[in-house]
This record gives sequence, C-alpha cells and structure tokens, in this order.
Amino acid sequence: MGYTTMCKWMIAALLATASCSVLAGQLLVSAASSLTNAFREAASVYQAQHPGVAVVLNFAASGVLLQQLDKGAPVDVLASADQQTMDLAQQRGLVGARSDFARNSLVVIVPLPQANPGQLALRRLADLGQGGITRVAIGNPTIVPAGRYAHHALQAAKLDLQTKTIQTQNVRQALDYVARGEVDAGFVYRTDAALMPDKVKVAFEVPQAGAIRYPIAASKHGPNAAEAARFIDFIVSPAGQAIFARHGFLKP
Repeated sequence: MGYTTMCKWMIAALLATASCSVLAGQLLVSAASSLTNAFREAASVYQAQHPGVAVVLNFAASGVLLQQLDKGAPVDVLASADQQTMDLAQQRGLVGARSDFARNSLVVIVPLPQANPGQLALRRLADLGQGGITRVAIGNPTIVPAGRYAHHALQAAKLDLQTKTIQTQNVRQALDYVARGEVDAGFVYRTDAALMPDKVKVAFEVPQAGAIRYPIAASKHGPNAAEAARFIDFIVSPAGQAIFARHGFLKP
C-alpha cells in the first residue's frame, strides 16, 4: 500500500470511529500539498537511513490538515505552507515548538501552448482584470495558504476577481486546472509551476508583504514523539535541506 493511500485509510478510519491504532514503527506526517514531491523523496531517504521506520505521508491543504489534527487524527508531524495554520495549531495546544524549513514564492501561471498569446500576455496582477481573462484558479483562502496569499495580494492591488474565480481545494488542483487549459490563469507556488514546464508558463511573480515560509512541528498527542523529533531534525539538517533545494525551495 502506498504512503498516501495508507494514510487516507488511517485518517478515514479515525474520523469514522474516533479511534485508530497506529502500528509500531509508523510515523504519520501531514504535509501541505505543495510539499508532495519533496516530502516523498525526504521520506524515502529517511527510511533508508532508519530501517524499521515507515513514514506514512498525508497530503492536503494546510487548513484541512489542521482540521484533521484537531479532530484527533494520530498525526506525528505537521508541516504547513504558512505561519497562520501553525499559529492556530499551537494556540489549540496541538503541536509543540516549530521550525521553519523552507521558503517559496507565489506566481501566476498560464497554460501552454497559449491559444491566444495576446489575450494572455499577463505581466502584473492588474492584467488579470482584462476582459479576455474569464477564469482564474485560486485556492480556497479559508483552507489553502496559496489562496490566502493570493487574496491578500489582490486586496492590496485593489483588484476584485470574484466573478472570475474558480476556487480550488489545494494548490495542486489549481496547477492541474491551468495545465489542462480549463482556466486562463492560476495562482500557485513557483515550485509547483516547475513540475509542468511543458504545460504551464510562469507569467509573473505575485508581490507579497512578507516571505512565504514553511514551518514544521511535532504533534503533542502523536503516538511516536521520539521518531517525530528525529524526522524533524532530518528535515532541517543539511541533508534534508539539500532535498528541498533540488525541488526548487529556498532556504528559510
């Protein structure tokens, strides 16, 4: 059974029965969708270094991961794509001390090949308001940090795209919509855009008031506290940081 499939089964069982028996040697890591590829590699390397440990990965929007943890999911480690989600987790007593381990940037992407280059010549946020742009994929700001970052940027630019917005449940869904040409543009992280260079093109980077930093923390109620601490140490170590650099993330 794959990492994600196994974890979905565990989470579903927990939320259905309000109890879950985690097997010895399993470490359940909940990570933001934009971390999927990097964390899969990190988990593989970690398991090779620590035989007997099975890292089970659960990917979703950061807000969804918080909801799962809040409902009692047997999560050992939480890695979110924003500070706000981790702030809430700490305020609710769900996680302990945190560490920033990566940094990213938000971009607007358009599909390739461009069927109408003139219409989709986007260089700044204001260009999304032009009449030829009718559908823009943006993550649900209540649960998706990328959507929240986009929402703040649009507010700062005094640009209202409500009638054009196609709301997504995570940042990878926004990427897929653009890649399939189902929308004219979308807000994703630069690391996501780099996954499909043959299907999407970065139009411009979205200005942000502050850096987009990813924090990681161990759950206070996770069944494998010692292993969680060791995994986090690996993520912030030079070896772990090298993995994130290969996937396009910047140092925190």
